[in-house]
Order: sequence, then structure tokens, then C-alpha cells
Amino acid sequence: MAKKKKAKTGKKPHKNKPTSKKYTKYKIDGDKVTRERFCPRCGPGVFMMQSQGRVYCGKCKYSEFESKKGKEEVKEEKEPVSKEG
Repeated sequence: MAKKKKAKTGKKPHKNKPTSKKYTKYKIDGDKVTRERFCPRCGPGVFMMQSQGRVYCGKCKYSEFESKKGKEEVKEEKEPVSKEG
């Protein structure tokens, strides 16, 4: 009979974990440290993710959408047509 090959056993190569990105949620202005946007439901300890046109809390699923200011300004400039006879 033919010999069976043994599977290699031993230590797996070490994989580094991705670094925390909490340091990106703070701004440093001279001696002042200010926090970025945080969740109004969860409190100041939970930061919100900023995406295209919205901010989102991953803990409680709260989200806020940015208004489309460019389109609103165009609508305000147009005067409504009155129907007077």
C-alpha cells in the first residue's frame, strides 16, 4: 500500500489586527482637544460614522441625513405663480 501524506501541523503565521481608528475622531487645536460628532441617543462615548450624505451610529442604528442645500436654494429663488383672475 502507498503511504499517506501527513498534513503539516504547527504554528500558524501571526496576523496583525487592524489598528483602532478612534484617534481620527478627535481634533487637536493647540492645547484644546475637541471630539467629533457623537450619538445623541447613546451619549458622548459613542462616535458616529460619517458617510456620503449621512452620519450613522453603529450601536443603536441612529442615522441623520444631510439636507440638499443646493436644491433648496434653487426652489426658494423661484417665485410662486399666483392665480388671480
